Parts: sequence; structure tokens; C-alpha cells
Amino acid sequence: MTETTPHAAAGSPLPASDAEGLPALERRLARDLDILGWRARAWMPACEHEGEAVLDVAIVGGGQAGLAAAAALANQGIRAVVFDRAPEGFEGPWATTARMETLRSPKELTGPALGLAALSFRAWFEAQHGSAAWAALDKIPRLQWMDYLRWYRRAMALEVRNDCAVTAIVPEADGALVRLDLRTPAGARRVFARRVVLATGRDGLGGPAVPDFVGRLPRERWAHSSDAMDYGRLAGLRVGVIGAGSSAMDSAATALEAGAHSVELLIRRPDLPRVNKGKGAGVPGLTQGHYDLPDEHKWRVRHYINRLNVPPPHGSTLRVSRFANAFFNFGCPVEAVALAGDGAIRVATPRANFEFDFLIVSTGFKVDWAARPEFAAIAPHVRTWKERYVPAPGEEDQELADSPDLGPVFEFKERVADACPGLARIHCFCYPAALSHGTVSGDIPAISDGAKRLAAGIAGLFYREDFERHFANIEAYAEPELYGDEWTPAPPPDRRPAPKAG
Repeated sequence: MTETTPHAAAGSPLPASDAEGLPALERRLARDLDILGWRARAWMPACEHEGEAVLDVAIVGGGQAGLAAAAALANQGIRAVVFDRAPEGFEGPWATTARMETLRSPKELTGPALGLAALSFRAWFEAQHGSAAWAALDKIPRLQWMDYLRWYRRAMALEVRNDCAVTAIVPEADGALVRLDLRTPAGARRVFARRVVLATGRDGLGGPAVPDFVGRLPRERWAHSSDAMDYGRLAGLRVGVIGAGSSAMDSAATALEAGAHSVELLIRRPDLPRVNKGKGAGVPGLTQGHYDLPDEHKWRVRHYINRLNVPPPHGSTLRVSRFANAFFNFGCPVEAVALAGDGAIRVATPRANFEFDFLIVSTGFKVDWAARPEFAAIAPHVRTWKERYVPAPGEEDQELADSPDLGPVFEFKERVADACPGLARIHCFCYPAALSHGTVSGDIPAISDGAKRLAAGIAGLFYREDFERHFANIEAYAEPELYGDEWTPAPPPDRRPAPKAG
């Protein structure tokens, strides 16, 4: 993959008079890494199981969270191998199912840079386009962010194995290792790892939240906003979009731009939310202190943000409303859906009835273990927040109740003690960790903090587990600091020559 010039959404490129070029940036990054001692020296003992080398850490998912975790682990001297089902360069949603023109995050956020200025998007952008182009940039174009992540992987020399779909994650019976079954172009294979990190994104422990009513429709007549789909097929069609979040706006705009006859957004609320409360929560204190909050405070923060909803981005909303054939229908929760005899999809709401040729449901994601057969061996054993905390009446929240109850290193806990030895060797570094840890496991603002917390915690767990081996290494360590010829032993005081007179 080659890096690109700024996309149209960024405006016309300005003269890059001070652009140093990517090779120069990579030399600067290499120098910074050398000064800071990245990668740390190897200290992990080599392990084998059934004649196969055992990985220190296997990371499932090669998007921004998986890359940040792998780089942070390298800084701890721990080798991680990343497995991703997508072809190289198409990990995560950015170049596949995401449809926004730009990221909603402010361009100044450093994302997965891990505190290294030369690893940031800004450094990557300015190296190619100069500081004037950076100053002119409003928001980061989506596809340009993907280009940056491709460069990040290469610049940090991360080990990513593409076209590798994980079909099963199974802790070994003795609890010492985790087995990953893989589907690869060369056939089925397996690997063993001492620890596994699930960097599986927004739908990390499940999939799309699909309303029951779509079950009455043929599958070819509807899509979830996260589905991979050619929106060109919607040209000339009457399209209904259920929802009003960012993915609903992006789907509606993409359909309109593809030539849809009309797009009706069916919005259950009487108005769109105006304020992103999640943005207001983004302070270092929350990032660093959320895990240690009392349960009721964690629930209060996350439920408040869920209840008020995150508004769609300003630009995404304007992208829809610029079309005369786009209609915002408020106070229209879906009451019934049916396929009429003439083939139209009829949707009943309290305000009006609608007829569509195609329906897009933008209804978010949910924890749904049944949707992820690769988790079948662990799903019955994972302790969730419904087993940990009972909210006050009126504060119930299904998303939060289904969230896993995680330990300090994002590790799963057992619902019943000793029922699944080795479950704690699997770390949930994806969106469902938000209730336990805050939003540090996927979103751009705090992904570096989360990755560093994960890596430092895993390093500590490995050290405690291998303590006897490390203590033996201390005992066997024999590199001298002194050689014995740096001094001369003094004779007893009564045998020393008398000092000479002044």
C-alpha cells in the first residue's frame, strides 16, 4: 500500500515546502525508538507445547487497538503476533464498512502514537504534505486514517498475519495456555499462546443489534449499517433508515449519493441530541481512574451517556440534509413491518405509515456470544456485570448488564470459580470493556493509555507467573561490575609508613 495525498474532504493540498518525506520521518522515529530503548530486550522464556513454539501473546484483530497493543507490548519486551481475518491493509472498518467522510475525533488527538511524536498522524501527515496543509485540515479523512494505520504497522515492524480467521479460542485444561484454531489460505491450523488479547472492535463480543421485525423481511431487502454492501444497488429505490446516530447518517448519505430515489430517516426521539456527553467525560482523571471507581459511579457515568445518546456529527448530518429527497421523521418508532403484496416494505409508526423498497437498520451493536462461535468454549463461563451489580430502579441498561466484568488487566473473570481454568489468560481489549475500564480500548482519544495499561499489566502477570525462573536468573547472573584490580588493600594502621613531613 502506498501513502496518499490528502483526500478531497480535506480540501486542496497546499504547497508542502516543509514536508520532510516519509523516509526522513521513519529515520526520526527509528532514532527516537533507539533513544527510548524500544523494543525492550527480550526477557520472556521460550516455551513449547506438543512440539510447537508457544507465543507470548496472540492478539485477535489487527485494527488500531490491536496495533497499539502489539507496539506497547514490544516496549515491554514481549513478542505479540496479531491475527486478522482481513487481507493486508483492510483491517478494521475504515476501508470496508465505515462510510463517514471524516473521523469525528479532533485531528489533534494522538490516537495510538503511544507518546511518540514521530508516530502520530500529524507527523505522518506533515511529513508528506507540510505544516500549512496540516493547519488547513479540518477533520481527518477516513481513508487517510487507514493509510496512516498501514504505515504505523510497517514503521513499527509489527508481526501481523492476515487472512487468518480465528475459529475457536480454547483455554487448555490445565489453565496454562490458550489454543487458537485458525482458518488460513493454507488450511486449518492451530497456535498456542500464554495470553490472548481480543482487539475485536465495536462489536467485539457479539454483532449487530438487529430488531426482531426485520425477520419478517427477505434478507436481500434489508441491511444493517455495518454490513459490507454495494450502495450502488440502491439507485432509484425508496430507502428507509431506522436510527439517527452517526452510522444512520453515514448510511443515509451514502444511499443518497448513490442515487436513491428518496431516503426517509425514522427517528424514535422527538429531536436529535445536541451534545456529545462522552466528549465531556474525556479527561485524564477518568481515563486513569475509571477502573477504581465504585460500581455505582461506573454505572452512573456509562448509563448517563447511553441514555442521552451521542449525536451524529455535524458534518455527517449536513451531508444528508443537503439532499432535497432526504426526510427527517421524528417521533417515529417502528410499530410494525410487513412485506406487502406489491413487494413494498410497509413500516407503521405513530405519526405515519411508510413504503420502502429497501430498509437499513442503524441500531448499533450488542454483546451476543451466540453470534461468535469462536467464543463457544468460554462464553458460558464469563462473568458479566449482571452478576456483579444491581442498578437502582430506573437505571437498568441491557448493554451494561451484558458487559463483561473485567480484572485490572482487562482479563475475563469466571462466573463460577475453577469452572474454566485459563479464562483469565484472555484479555478483552475492545468496546465491551468500557464499563469496567472506561473508553480506553478502542476509541481514538485514549487508545494509547489503554494499550500501555494492558501491556504493563501483562508484563507484571508474566513476571509473577515465572518468578522462580526469574529469581534463578538473578542467582545465575554473573557479569562483573568490578574485576578486583581497581584498588589496593590497605595495610593495618600500625604497618603503614609514617606520613612525610610537609
